[in-house]
Amino acid sequence: MPSTAAIVALDIDARLRDMNGHEREHAFAEELAAGRRHTDGLPLRRSVAGFVDGLLGLLFPQLSEEGDATADEIGARLALIRRDLRDLMKPIEEPSRAEDVAVAFTDALPDLYARIRLDADAIVAGDPAAESIDEVVSAYPGFLAIATHRIAHEIHHHGIPILPRLLSEVAHGRTGIDIHPGASIGRSFCIDHGTGIVIGETAVIGDNVKVYQGVTLGALSVAKSNAGKKRHPTIEDRVVLYANATVLGGDTVVGHDSVVGGNVWLTNSVPPYSLVYHTSQVRIRSVSDGFEAADFVI
Repeated sequence: MPSTAAIVALDIDARLRDMNGHEREHAFAEELAAGRRHTDGLPLRRSVAGFVDGLLGLLFPQLSEEGDATADEIGARLALIRRDLRDLMKPIEEPSRAEDVAVAFTDALPDLYARIRLDADAIVAGDPAAESIDEVVSAYPGFLAIATHRIAHEIHHHGIPILPRLLSEVAHGRTGIDIHPGASIGRSFCIDHGTGIVIGETAVIGDNVKVYQGVTLGALSVAKSNAGKKRHPTIEDRVVLYANATVLGGDTVVGHDSVVGGNVWLTNSVPPYSLVYHTSQVRIRSVSDGFEAADFVI
């Protein structure tokens, strides 16, 4: 059954075919103008990106072009952050609610900052290649993705639509790490490398979890009727998920202190202290022995 939008699009297409060139262009322009009236004033992604950059630059001088600042100067910048967040919400929330959420967000910043610092510490502790906090904060995509998620999740917690998703897409576009703002992530979260990670809306991740590139915490079904249900897995404390592991399903629980190996496909719960691994056959022989047809089967 075609969606309402699809039916409207087909109707527009049929009408346009019966018009001459000038009429068709004018009718198309009217349709675009009508669409703009419904989306006027939505937050722009570049404005959202500017907000993220300004906030992270305030919290972490490694990400700021500005030098030293006094407590009074930082206080003034916090006021600007509150104003900018309020302005981003104005098109999608009532002015009084936008103001209340902006105030609540800045009140939560000390705890948010502490959590992001713990994430940076976890990356330094968990990656032998990481030499310092400065390096992690200024250069690691995993840190940027986690920090942006913490910000988006805090705003999502207040029930603000659209804006949290735009925040997550800023990080997604910059890092290749896709974390839905609804995902609940505990303390000291470590992302190593990170490219290709996908964490779904209802995923729950405990403390001291480490995730490598290509990991997916997804749903068994993407049916629209499942919206609002827990569709994504629960990862308990101190679990390690190695590269390209896929864990699916809202009822799936990976017990604490478990290790999920690379390329594992997991749709069932596993108890604490489990080692879950994938086995495959790898053959090695000399190229001088030639190739078989099976070597090229995909």
